[in-house]
Amino acid sequence: MADVDGLKVAKDYHVDKPFAKQGGFYVKGMADVDWGMKTRLSSIFNPESGRTVMLAFDHGYFMGSTAGLERLDLVIPPVLDHIDVLMATRGALRTCISPSTGKAVALRVSCGSSILKDDLSHEVIGVSIEDAVRMNAACMAVQTFVGADGEKESLDNLCKTVDAGIKYGIPTMGVVAVGKQMERTGRFFKLATRILPELGAHIVKTYYCEDFEEITAACPVPIVVAGGKKLPEDEALTMCYRAISEGAAGIDMGRNIFQSLDPAAMAGAVGMIVHKNATDKEAYEYFLDMKKNN
Repeated sequence: MADVDGLKVAKDYHVDKPFAKQGGFYVKGMADVDWGMKTRLSSIFNPESGRTVMLAFDHGYFMGSTAGLERLDLVIPPVLDHIDVLMATRGALRTCISPSTGKAVALRVSCGSSILKDDLSHEVIGVSIEDAVRMNAACMAVQTFVGADGEKESLDNLCKTVDAGIKYGIPTMGVVAVGKQMERTGRFFKLATRILPELGAHIVKTYYCEDFEEITAACPVPIVVAGGKKLPEDEALTMCYRAISEGAAGIDMGRNIFQSLDPAAMAGAVGMIVHKNATDKEAYEYFLDMKKNN
């Protein structure tokens, strides 16, 4: 077995060379998956830009009522025109979101402890594959905890979800969790974002960090970048721009949209970067114009 020090050797990322195996399908690494899975991936990743804007509002599954998400039935509808995917729990979707939205669903299927616990890494699979099918999920999202006490169980959750999803043609998105005691370095993210696709994840959700071009180059499936903690709008848009410029296939933003001064304008600004190749400055100007007119 390779030892931990072996991680320091990797260096030939060839960031200047595009991913080699496309096979006629535009989603990275997905040339050989089944037709049904490709249709779901096509509902997540825009066929023209090849990218996605996800709205994450699954925070309640461990945080309960969250600032900005007190009334899902009122907060989410104004943002819908500006996003591609709803990342949420089945309970939130069934109770608060109209099925006529036409948006793809990234269904949160893992669950565990509440925010009251110090260690959140011990999750289980809380949604059956049959219910994911009933929810018409475009993908299933599983939290993973590489480096935490619950690492093994979370990777087992991922593998079992991948197996179940393949049976029904539903992709799995592996979500890289970063706990209070876990490092947020390029070295860590290179480890975590490679483990998940090696175990079968079709999409990886992670954070933007140093050496991000190397992280996206080494990951054989699309990487979607999490918004993370609330930032000023211009800073959040700069993060989005850098992530997309360095190989991300999309943005999955929560607090930086629903806690924004104008959530719809912010979602639209993110979409400008993701789908229109706007710069962060152009997107911020768009945000200010939209906010002024709303």
